Amino acid sequence: MRAIDAGILVCTECHELNKQEADVDEQSCTRCGAQVHARRPNSLTRTWALLITAAIIYVPANVLPIMTVSSLGQGEPSTIMSGVIELVQHGMIPIASVVFIASILVPTFKLVGIALLLFSVQRRQPLSARQRIWMYRFIEFIGRWSMLDIFVIAILVAVVNFGRIASVEANLGAVAFASVVILTMLAAVTFDPRLIWDNTESDDDHD
Repeated sequence: MRAIDAGILVCTECHELNKQEADVDEQSCTRCGAQVHARRPNSLTRTWALLITAAIIYVPANVLPIMTVSSLGQGEPSTIMSGVIELVQHGMIPIASVVFIASILVPTFKLVGIALLLFSVQRRQPLSARQRIWMYRFIEFIGRWSMLDIFVIAILVAVVNFGRIASVEANLGAVAFASVVILTMLAAVTFDPRLIWDNTESDDDHD
């Protein structure tokens, strides 16, 4: 049985359990005073808006140069993919693999994964509740690793600054990539995972 079926509302701020009051449009938490809802208002709409925005920005994040490494006054801007290829050419395959996974695979998986969750909830696609919740938890878990490239660039810009001898400069691609990461993280937060269980009465998960 779901909490909503028992007339219980969970406060998203302090996680207090509140008994649902009848004929009340806006109910406040008995502990912290925050508004409580059976489900987050406009959760799907907000998540779709954030996801579509992230998908649009994802294109310039991969096309625009993410940073420029200059040595002795010479250097060329590098995109994420060109940086991975350059690392492979220099024999740094493990580092190239980490950058490729964190900067290409993880953001792509998050975009596709959140979209699949939204479709499965709205269109009642044949995914079990366990599959959906596993996907949601995995998306939340890998979200922290998406900022690896931005952390590396920030450290390099701060540390490698020797004038014309050697320097690292962040480009517009880094801003776009950071925006994609932040938007996908917000999309995962605004999605209400309780919606996963609202249309799974036919699943075998309740056996």
